[in-house]
Amino acid sequence: MSARAAWIDIDLDAVRHNVGYVCSLVGDAKVMAVVKANGYGHGAVQVAEAALEAGAHGLCVALVQEGIELRRAGIESPILVLSEQPLDQVGDIVAHGLIATAYSVSFIDALEQEVRLRNVVGQEVHLKIDTGMNRVGCKPSNAVELGGRIMARSPELVLGGVFTHLASADDLDSDFTDQQISKFDATINALKNAGVETGWIHIANSAGTIVHSQAHRDMVRVGIAMYGIAPDVGLENRCSELRPALSLTARVSFVKRVTAGDGVSYGQRHHFEKATTVATVPLGYADGVPRRLSAVGGEVLIGGRRCPIVGVVTMDQLMVDVSDQTVVVGDEVVFIGAQGAESISANEWGSRLGTIGYEIVCGLSNRLPRHYR
Repeated sequence: MSARAAWIDIDLDAVRHNVGYVCSLVGDAKVMAVVKANGYGHGAVQVAEAALEAGAHGLCVALVQEGIELRRAGIESPILVLSEQPLDQVGDIVAHGLIATAYSVSFIDALEQEVRLRNVVGQEVHLKIDTGMNRVGCKPSNAVELGGRIMARSPELVLGGVFTHLASADDLDSDFTDQQISKFDATINALKNAGVETGWIHIANSAGTIVHSQAHRDMVRVGIAMYGIAPDVGLENRCSELRPALSLTARVSFVKRVTAGDGVSYGQRHHFEKATTVATVPLGYADGVPRRLSAVGGEVLIGGRRCPIVGVVTMDQLMVDVSDQTVVVGDEVVFIGAQGAESISANEWGSRLGTIGYEIVCGLSNRLPRHYR
């Protein structure tokens, strides 16, 4: 099949560098590389292998199917599924040697039943505590009961860890992270006082790892930082050692001259104030370029210069005002990445669109080929 004129490059050396840098921050704590959502759009298997080569202890996923994909690729390292899964998928957790997360009696019971049916011993389970995120996890007041229930199912089940998730670690003006850590520590003390062996203790996500050293504990779970993207634009200065792993590039497919007053794209929402040159690029919202990016000042790099996207982004194509710059069909257009002295980041897109870099890279379509180097 012939190559598309739009593609994603993934720098696996950047992933390795970023994981190595995180390892240097956390000392003896283990690093779990979060590769859910197809490795945040970077390719789960490829970045997982790079992260493990760089010193990651294991991997985290959101779905059983994501864990199975990694196992089928030959990855044997620990893989933690970060939340309870539908009960009809418990068998797959056990069959593929995934680490389960539990926070309810029904899930623990279903897991034990499946383990017994399969004559498995030592199925690892991590207990998740909700310390204020109010998404998933048991209440701190229920932790001792659930932890004790898992321990009572030994040797079939093993409580391999206890963790929580930080809701505001990227907000340096908030004290909510300290509140969550305090609540979590009180819960851990209650578990230990009740004789519950907690296993790995883990709290920190990427932001927690970078700016809250008191959250490192036995293990950290690093997602967005592994890909070289700051957890928030406000943390860019704290993430200068990270290297972006992803770039998004296309080639000009058509060039035209327009006159003053001409409109462009659906709805003719943009009209040119003067005669200019317009380059068409075969990339659109079906590829993950938000339809309204032009309306919030979205730009691309052509010839090392910033050029504005004009008119509504269409499904498969968009238009760029290149002014009087000489541009020809086949010229490279950088959407995310560097060209010459200029660069555009996923967080820049996120800031313009009122969202975050996570959403930008996770939203890049699978119809864009990924090239690894």
